[in-house]
Amino acid sequence: MRQETPDEENNEYRALERTDEGNEEFDMRCLSLGAGVQSSAMILMADRGDFGDVPEHAIFADTQSEPPWVYEHLSWLESEIKHIKIHRVTAGSLENDVLKSRDGRSRFASLPLRVQGSDGRDSMLRRQCTREYKIAPIEKKVRELLGLKPRQRAKGKFKVEQWIGISLDEVQRMKPNPNTWITNRWPLVFDKPMRRGEIIDWFTRENFPVPQKSACTFCPFHDDRTWDDMRKNHPSEWSRAVTFDKAIRTGKLRGVNEEAFLHRSLKPLDEVEFNVDDPNQIDMFGNECEGMCGV
Repeated sequence: MRQETPDEENNEYRALERTDEGNEEFDMRCLSLGAGVQSSAMILMADRGDFGDVPEHAIFADTQSEPPWVYEHLSWLESEIKHIKIHRVTAGSLENDVLKSRDGRSRFASLPLRVQGSDGRDSMLRRQCTREYKIAPIEKKVRELLGLKPRQRAKGKFKVEQWIGISLDEVQRMKPNPNTWITNRWPLVFDKPMRRGEIIDWFTRENFPVPQKSACTFCPFHDDRTWDDMRKNHPSEWSRAVTFDKAIRTGKLRGVNEEAFLHRSLKPLDEVEFNVDDPNQIDMFGNECEGMCGV
């Protein structure tokens, strides 16, 4: 089924394809929970039946590197949600694993760190962190909930619908699940189309606490406004990010031959002059097309 969604602000129309027809039978419905704005709204709406179907499970993949307010909000959700079982899973500490790789032997899941390219300009390293610390732990839990053993095939045996909290203003992040036995669903695009600002307004109307963006403290996708806010208002998280930024240069990360930085200026984080008023600054989470981070 195809559905055209108008973008009222830009007077544009996008043809978006929904992968399910709304009446397909699934062995399980699960919700990918990041505890940010979109996924929090999605689980709250789903729990009270706003989308018709109600997922049996919600899975939060913990990188062990998110700021404390993400975990505080997650705990609030766990106390608020009545009909969906919330599971916390983890592949370990992303922060610790990256720093451990400075020994030259330990492998780490590459972050989109900034390095100097051959042309002298900043370049991004390949991003593997979302796949290994978000997607893989969720898939592992889904298989466990289905009763599958390690390496046991799910294709042809089970059909799972996975709900992802992408909103209408982030449709570029939508893509089919690479596992053919899992069908992705985006309720905030098709079932109840909403933009991020509209979702924040919804939290206010419902008298729910408005969550902050769910992302690792040291994520290189942060824009200058996020870094500046962290520096001014969250000193402990700022210190943690600055320490991490320095640490990735004091010893060679395995497989990285250049000096690595968190900021695109290729300067130490605590020396950057953030341009918070730049209207052309890109929100790099729009490039996080796995649809798992920042929501």
